[in-house]
Amino acid sequence: METTVIIVVLAVVAIAAVIAAIVLPKAAVSRFKKENDEKVGSAEDKARSIIDEAVKSAEEKKREVLLEAKEESIKAKNDLDKEIKERRAEVSRNERRVAQKEENLDKKLEQAEKKEARFARREEELNRKEAEVARLNEQRVKELERISGLTSEEAKDFLLKAVEDDVKLDTAKLIKELENQAKEEADKKAKEYVVTAIQRCAVDHVAETTISVVQLPSDEMKGRIIGREGRNIRTIETMTGVDLIVDDTPEAVVLSSFDPVRREIARIALEKLIVDGRIHPARIEEMVEKAKKEVDKTIREEGEAATLEVGVHGINTELVKLLGRLKYRTSYGQNALKHSIEVAQLCGLLAGEIGLDVRTAKRAGLLHDIGKSIDHEVEGSHIEIGVNLCRKYKEDPIIINAVEAHHGDVEPQSLIAVLVQAADAISAARPGARRETMETYTNRLKELEDITNGFKGVEKSFAIQAGREVRVMVVPEQISDADMVIMAREISKQIESQLNYPGQIKVNVIRESRVTDYAK
Repeated sequence: METTVIIVVLAVVAIAAVIAAIVLPKAAVSRFKKENDEKVGSAEDKARSIIDEAVKSAEEKKREVLLEAKEESIKAKNDLDKEIKERRAEVSRNERRVAQKEENLDKKLEQAEKKEARFARREEELNRKEAEVARLNEQRVKELERISGLTSEEAKDFLLKAVEDDVKLDTAKLIKELENQAKEEADKKAKEYVVTAIQRCAVDHVAETTISVVQLPSDEMKGRIIGREGRNIRTIETMTGVDLIVDDTPEAVVLSSFDPVRREIARIALEKLIVDGRIHPARIEEMVEKAKKEVDKTIREEGEAATLEVGVHGINTELVKLLGRLKYRTSYGQNALKHSIEVAQLCGLLAGEIGLDVRTAKRAGLLHDIGKSIDHEVEGSHIEIGVNLCRKYKEDPIIINAVEAHHGDVEPQSLIAVLVQAADAISAARPGARRETMETYTNRLKELEDITNGFKGVEKSFAIQAGREVRVMVVPEQISDADMVIMAREISKQIESQLNYPGQIKVNVIRESRVTDYAK
């Protein structure tokens, strides 16, 4: 770069000298030339100096660049040599590891081959021994058959029969011993609790029915109840939701409905209309409204009276009203409200005997059938309805479980729930508490006898004590004393699984042998 500058400067000076020679006079030219020569000489010296310095500097830089390139080359070579040594060392290590693994694999393969050979020898030996054992066993069986005079199948049947008889006898003895032991420990206390509870709680019951009969002062009143073209009877049926039956029964009409509350409203309204004498649609509507208010008042009062009688407080007012509705609900002739009160009293007595919370027990017993109050209006069993009602009105989980478990639909989670089950069974099963229709009763007796007659060895059976007991007569030659215990247990289990019945059924299995002879 500096050399280029010098050349440019020299060119400029030369051009200036040429111009001066043409333009200026010769003297001036001479003077200018002289000065110019001096300047050119000085510039040339300076240019040579600069060139020398530039050349010197370039040589130095060239040497420096060569040195740096040489150093980089040496460094790169050293790095490459180092990397090559490291890779060679790694390859050497890998080769040693591979060689060692190959050696180990060879050893393991050799050991596996030895084990395989040893197992093969053992398998051959075992096969020989099994063949020998089979041969000896066959000889033993033949010898035993020769000595005993029985084939192997006959001997097997004989042994199984003997073992079965021994086991059956031991099982029967064990069952009887356990039953006797349980009875000795439980009968005394159980009878004491139940008898005490029953003695202290007695409730009247009314017959179950789905109809109500309203007495009339005369048969003339039937025509007034029917009304012109039947408008009065249609109004009564529409307003109350019951069927009004006017038949040949003298001085009486029948109200039919599965909803006992509706039937009661219709009965009260009709009696008021008969007393009033003015029977027409407007009057009928007025009397039905009055009857509804009267029944609602009665329901509320009956619910409150039930809680006071049992001594249970703090029940939601809606649940109290639903309790009152149970006054008009019956089950097998047993009034549902009185049954609930009875169960509550029994639960309280039993809880007091075994040291549980009496108030909680009474509350659970009183609410156990609360679902029956609206089971004509809501789908589902009275247990599902009762559980939903108790949850809706924030009853305790113990009460909810007692309601849900009192028919065995779920497992009881507390002793209170077990007491409710027991009290419910006592109240329903005691003599006179419930009645059954003749058809249901006879069907149950027939099913009971059919179950017992289906067992092998049964000669005949009889259902007695209104279906509370069944007597089973067995063939003595087919059923032994030990078999009787097992048969009684099996009959009981089958009755429990196939029949629905209140209380319990006693199963008596009777085996009798008679020998008759005549003295001549």
